[in-house]
This record gives sequence, structure tokens and C-alpha cells, in this order.
Amino acid sequence: MSGLPDVGPVPTRFPADAALVRRLIATQFPQWAELPIRPVADSGWDNSTFHLGSEMSVRLPSAAPYALAVDKEHRWLPEFAPQLPLPIPVPLAKGAPSEGYPHAWSVYTWLGGEPANSQNIADPTAFANDLAGFLVALQNIDPTGGPVPGPHNWFRGGPVAAYDNVAQRALETLAGSIPTDLVAEIWRCALAATWDGAPVWFHGDVAPGNLLLQDGALVGVIDFGTCGVGDPACDLAIAWTLLSGDSRTAFRDVLAVDPATWARGRGWALWKALAAADESAAARRVLDEIFTEFEESSPDR
Repeated sequence: MSGLPDVGPVPTRFPADAALVRRLIATQFPQWAELPIRPVADSGWDNSTFHLGSEMSVRLPSAAPYALAVDKEHRWLPEFAPQLPLPIPVPLAKGAPSEGYPHAWSVYTWLGGEPANSQNIADPTAFANDLAGFLVALQNIDPTGGPVPGPHNWFRGGPVAAYDNVAQRALETLAGSIPTDLVAEIWRCALAATWDGAPVWFHGDVAPGNLLLQDGALVGVIDFGTCGVGDPACDLAIAWTLLSGDSRTAFRDVLAVDPATWARGRGWALWKALAAADESAAARRVLDEIFTEFEESSPDR
């Protein structure tokens, strides 16, 4: 499709380890130089994350495109925090490039909890209600001056058509192993469901790894690097990647999602699953969820 942004290839990541973090802290924030530093397990892709003592974390963007989020997070997360019903990380200090590391970086408060998955949620419907309530609160924050979709967030909040090339390449790769006609129909529906609403805040990466649980309940939301102001449909992908059945219905009901927004959200879930399906059994399971939900919601198709 012409006129759409090019999301480009996955960038080359910059290597980071605890020794680098120790040097950065020692030279820029010596008041914390004696605190222990250790990598965070499963710290994610966009940032290399490290524990700093027991109450803080250090996040180093892993490539130049991800570093675009640093100033945004320092500007907006302190404003978000008191307006949201669940804790989020709050930036404490912003570091500068040095010690061979080329990007701005951050020290944050540390939020405890374990990443959500399909096995550790105690009550999926309660979880879905809490998550949807969080997103409603986020959408109700004044969007004035917020960043619109762009390279800083890989065009989250813009048209899902930005990922048409990704989806089409995946369809070619997966031909013969998935129902390509059904996938093409679901994708066409997502592209056709255009958005003309008022821009609102969205998180941009509502994924299991960014949803923290304690005793099976949602207690925090992290990683706002892809947040922005625009179409919130990108935040609906979790309805297929983690929720199902009654919990998916509860999530949709609390958010009061209209059919067009739901179709775009399904599209966000679809292209992500397609992109990973050649190598990931989990992505294949997400595709099965998408196929089943689409067919059940479209009995006359």
C-alpha cells in the first residue's frame, strides 16, 4: 500500500552487561554506585534491564530506534502514574551516553511481580476486568501534547496497514501450513475497519510480559516505550494472545469496543502472530484463537 510508513527491519541490538551498567552508574549517579547490579531475567527486546539494588532498575535501550522512547517516558510516566488504578514504573533519573554506550538511558523504580501467562492467572475474568479498567483510565488521560504514532513507537496507534508488508510476507512463508484464505479474509476486515475517533492514549505493547501478577492478580503494568496518542486498537491484541472465552468477552465489554475497533485489534494480533508463526508454537496457538473467535463472531460470512 502506498503512502504508509515503512516500519523497516528489526534493528541490530547493542550488547550490554552488568559491567557496563556499573560503569555508567559510577560515573553519572555515584550515590548508587555501591548497590548490587544484576540482569533481570527475561528483560525483553527493546531494552536491556538490570536490577539496581532491590528497589530500582536500569533500562538501556538495545538499539537507536528504542532510545527514541526515553525522553517520552521521562516526560509522561510521572504524569500517568497518579491517574492510573495500577502501579507503573516511574523514572528516577536519566543517564547520558558514555562509557561506550551510545544512547540515553534510565533508572526506574522497580515493580515486583511475575509476568502474566495462561497458567498463573488466578481468575481470568477478574484479570480481564482489571486490565480493561486500566486501559480505560489510560484512555481518559488528557492526550494534549502526547506523541502521535511514529518511529518512536513503530507506528503503534496508527493504521494497522503499516504492517501489511509484514503480513503479506508471512502469508507467503506460511502458505500450505495455515488456512491462508481465512487469514486473508481476517486481514482484509482489519484493513477495512478504518478509524475516525478522537485520539487517546494507548500503551502500545499490552503483552503478557508487561503485565505483572502477584498471587495470580494483576498488580502492575510496565514498559511504556511504545505508548502514544492515537487509535487504541493496538492495545486489544491481548484479547487473543492471552485471553479467551469469558475473559475476552469481559475485556471487550469493559472497554465498550465497537466492531470496527475490535476488527482492527484482531488485525494487530494477527500480524504479530503471523510474523512469529514459522518458529513459535505459541504464535500458532494465537492464530488458532484468532481463527476460532473470528468464525464464531461471523456466522454468516
